[in-house]
Amino acid sequence: LQNAPLIMWGHSAGGQFNYEFVCWKPERVIAFVVNKGGIYYTAMAPNETRKVPAVLFIGENDLEARNDIIKGLFSMNRRAGALWIYAPEPEVDHEIGLSKSFSIAFFNDIIPLRLSVNGSINSLSLANGWLGDHKNKCIAPFSDLGKFKYPVSWLPTKNISEVWLKFITK
Repeated sequence: LQNAPLIMWGHSAGGQFNYEFVCWKPERVIAFVVNKGGIYYTAMAPNETRKVPAVLFIGENDLEARNDIIKGLFSMNRRAGALWIYAPEPEVDHEIGLSKSFSIAFFNDIIPLRLSVNGSINSLSLANGWLGDHKNKCIAPFSDLGKFKYPVSWLPTKNISEVWLKFITK
């Protein structure tokens, strides 16, 4: 277990731990989830951390400060090329809601892409993914990136793009 690759899911402080762990040891992590936390010590993640696919959840009815912090982390790091998904969950406070089932779908798609047969972690390319526009609630091929004037989600597969769209529109 000392060198085993990890997938990390956590709610509130668990998501905060995940984020800071990946900032510290990105080479150990296949993918991670930030789920409605509120205190993060590392704003701009290191370059290697931004290469680790992630989902950052907020609850529509959660504290505005929590949501602003997570959206800020997403926006700043996505703008620098992070392979991250912003997932605003409608009608949810500071609770798990449907984030766990979305995370499972995300992990099911991302693990085969990231984990090689010998146990090493593969890199992914931004250009091989999809885009998710949380403002207009739509998905697009990566080639449409230049059309957006704000950070949009990077989605690793068409399948997770469709799951994400259903999730944010509930």
